[in-house]
Amino acid sequence: MLAFLQKIGRALMLPVATLPAAAILQSFGLLKFEKDLNLGAFGAFMDTYIAPLLAAGGSAIFDNLALIFAIGVAIGLAGDAVAALAAVIAYVVLTKVLAAVPAAMPFIADDVKLNMGVIGGILAGAIAAFFYNRYHSIKLPEWLGFFGGKRFVPIVTSLSMVVVGLIFGIIWGPIQIALDSLGSWIVGLGATGSFFFGFFNRLLVPFGLHHVLNAIAWFQIGDFTDATGKVVHGDLHRFFAGDPSAGMFMTGFYPIMMFALPGAAFAIIHSARPEKRKVVASMFIGAALASFLTGITEVVEFAFMFAAPLLYFVHAILTGVSGYIVTSLGIKHGFGFSAGLIDYGINYHLSTNAWMIIPIGLAFAVIYYALFRFLIVKLNLKTPGREDDEEMTTTATGRNNSMQDKAIQVLTHIGGKENVVSVDACITRLRLILKDDKKVNDKALKDLGAAGVMRLGQGSVQVVFGTHSELLKEEISKL
Repeated sequence: MLAFLQKIGRALMLPVATLPAAAILQSFGLLKFEKDLNLGAFGAFMDTYIAPLLAAGGSAIFDNLALIFAIGVAIGLAGDAVAALAAVIAYVVLTKVLAAVPAAMPFIADDVKLNMGVIGGILAGAIAAFFYNRYHSIKLPEWLGFFGGKRFVPIVTSLSMVVVGLIFGIIWGPIQIALDSLGSWIVGLGATGSFFFGFFNRLLVPFGLHHVLNAIAWFQIGDFTDATGKVVHGDLHRFFAGDPSAGMFMTGFYPIMMFALPGAAFAIIHSARPEKRKVVASMFIGAALASFLTGITEVVEFAFMFAAPLLYFVHAILTGVSGYIVTSLGIKHGFGFSAGLIDYGINYHLSTNAWMIIPIGLAFAVIYYALFRFLIVKLNLKTPGREDDEEMTTTATGRNNSMQDKAIQVLTHIGGKENVVSVDACITRLRLILKDDKKVNDKALKDLGAAGVMRLGQGSVQVVFGTHSELLKEEISKL
C-alpha cells in the first residue's frame, strides 16, 4: 500500500508542475499596474490590454486542473502518450456521464450537479494508466488486428468509463455532500486546522506522500464563487481566484521555508566538528539558500530526518505551530510552487497582512537555530559532521564529476542496471523500483551527495539528490 501511494504521489508531481505558470499568469493578471505600481499611462495600458490576457492564460490552467491532473497522473503511472490520450477520453466520458446520471436515475434529483473536481481527474488518469499497463501489448484476432496493442487502450478505457461514471454518478452525491461538509468543518477549525495540516504535511514528506494530502487541501477543500458566478474549490485555486479567506493551508509554510529551515541548516553547520565544518557548510549554505528563495526544503530536511528523528518530529510540530500563528493573526498568502521568496514577492499583492510573515519568520529562524543546536549538542545527535569517523560520509565527493559519470556511479550503487525495474524522479528525489533493494549501498550514495535513502517496500526506493534529480534520472535512463 505504501509503495502504491508513493506511485500516486510521484504521479501528482507532473500536474503540480504546471501551477507556477498558472500562478504567475494569474497573479500578474490580477495586478493593478496603474494603481499598485504607480506606472501612470503605461500602467493604464497594461491594465486595459495586457493584464486581462495574462489573467485569461492563468484561468485557462486553473479552470482545467482536473483534466491536467488526469493527463499528468496517466503519464506518471504509465509513461506513454497513448495513456495520456486515454486519460483525456476517460475524463471527458466521466464528466458527461456524471452530468447525465441525475436525469436518468429517478432516485436522484434532476437539479443535482455532480462535480468530482481533481479527484475525478486523478481517477480518470489512474484508470487510463491501469488499462494501458494491462492491455498495451494485447493481441487480437487477425481480423481485428488493427485495434490491438496500444490502439485498444482508448477503446477499453472509454467503454469502462461509462460504467465507472454510472457507478460514481449514483454514489458521488452523498460523497460530495460529505466532502463539502468535511471541507467546511476543516476550514471552520481555522488555526487548529492549519496546525494539523502543517504537522501531517511534514510527517508525510519522508514517504513522498505529502503531495496526496496537498492535492486534497489545495484543490478540493473549500469553495468560493467569484464575481462571474464561477465556483472554484481548494485553498490554492481559491487564493488565485481572489478569495480573501484562502491561504490557511499555505501561509504557514512561509516562516518555515524562508527562515526556519535556513536557521536549522546553520545550526547543523555550527554543530559539526571543526574539521568537518567546511565540508558541511559547502552543502548546507546552498541548501539554505534554495529553501529561502524557492521553498525547496527536502535537502535540509533529509539531512536530519533519519539521523535525528527527534529533530524532525520537532520540525513537524513547529510547522503546525507556524500555521496556527499566521492563521490566528489573519495573515493570508499563497503560492504556485512553494513558500519561498520568489512566490512571496510575486503574489504579495494578493495577500493579506503578509508583511507580518517577515518578523514571524525571523523569530522562527532564531528558535530553530537555538533549539536545534541545543538538542544536537545535548543529545549528541549524529547530524552531518558529527558522525563517527567510520560512518562519516564526504557528501561533496563526486560533485565535480559530469552528470553522466555520476549516473554511472549511482547505477552501480543501486545494484546495476539488471536490478532496475523502473526509474523516475520528482523535484528533489530519484524514485526507483528495484528487483532487490538490499543491493542499494546507502553510504556510497550519500558519498555522491544523496541527502537520504528510503525503502518503501516492494522494491520501491527513493534517493534524495536535490534539484538535479531529474537530470540524473535522464542519464540513468540512457544507461
